[in-house]
Amino acid sequence: MSGKNYRNIESALIHGGIYGDATTGAVNVPIYQTSTYEQQGIGQNKGWEYSRTGNPTRAALEALIAELEGGTNGFAFGSGMAALTAVISLFKTGDRIIISSNVYGGTFRVLDKIFKNFGITYSIEDTTTLEALDKKISSDVKAILVETPANPLLTITDLKGIADIAKRHGILSIVDNTFMTPYLQRPIESGIDIVVHSATKYLGGHSDVVAGLAVVHDKELADRLAFIQNATGGVLGPFDSFLLIRGIKTLGVRLDRHTENALKIARWLEKNDAVKKVYYPGLETAQGYEINKRQAKNGGAMISFELKENYDYKKFFSSLGLIALAESLGGVESLACHPASMTHASIPREIREKVGITDGLIRLSVGIENADDLIQDLQQAINSSEE
Repeated sequence: MSGKNYRNIESALIHGGIYGDATTGAVNVPIYQTSTYEQQGIGQNKGWEYSRTGNPTRAALEALIAELEGGTNGFAFGSGMAALTAVISLFKTGDRIIISSNVYGGTFRVLDKIFKNFGITYSIEDTTTLEALDKKISSDVKAILVETPANPLLTITDLKGIADIAKRHGILSIVDNTFMTPYLQRPIESGIDIVVHSATKYLGGHSDVVAGLAVVHDKELADRLAFIQNATGGVLGPFDSFLLIRGIKTLGVRLDRHTENALKIARWLEKNDAVKKVYYPGLETAQGYEINKRQAKNGGAMISFELKENYDYKKFFSSLGLIALAESLGGVESLACHPASMTHASIPREIREKVGITDGLIRLSVGIENADDLIQDLQQAINSSEE
């Protein structure tokens, strides 16, 4: 098979990890649709025993995401939440995890409704102010978990700053890199310990697979997470692993179009008289613009915005034509979402409103359609929502 004669991520997306099939010369890793493997004798096998523990197709995906993120080992799970659950399982009763003031609602829910029952607690902090955050690290804090850009307000956290705080206090730093992917941002290069993805989103890219990934930066963490993955068993199946490898091959060209469209739409929204506020880290007026510019390739493809008071956001959603009202994000098609009642409904209203997740907030996952067609759809929906 071809050697790794490349230096850039665009080539790694296609040739990274375990490329092709050495047995047949196929350029795609086969789907090893098997649960078990014949052994030559007791304690003698070809490296595979049982597909919960390891499967060649999943192994190729795990090697690929590890290479792309610059970590030592990757792990594939049945969903992004399964990946995050495995990572949180690294902690024990009495441990506390600091989370960003706006994160995906499912992250809040699993901490608040599941892990709190086992004595693993959390606190919500503003991770954009590093000096204040540093003072919040007490002896029971064992990790800082951030999203940058955060979901859904696209706030930016300084990754190197978070990594430095974590190292100074001897705790773990965890970053959900779903919105950016390793094509746009590589947290481990900034010193982060663990990166997680809902691979359902941009990595898969076609709204046809549900998957989660985690990458760690050292062997000790890899051994611990590998044990949890095998013991709890929330692994990704071989066919979905194959779909994800296929999706990653086009990640670069897709994100180039996604982000080109997003910047054009964000600039249009910023100038639109009906729009009260735009959240997009690729705008020079955005909070954290300079930090994001330093640690990421661009502003990504997610936009959130609010319409002015004389526009009905419910009518806006019902008037969309080309853009679908739907959960999730990161597919080739553009999706609009109402965070307060959809992705972040599990967060109590008072917490949502305190951080700025208002009932009028609209989240837009910009697809790869023609940007002018998307702008036309947004404008007619805005016009239809005016009261």
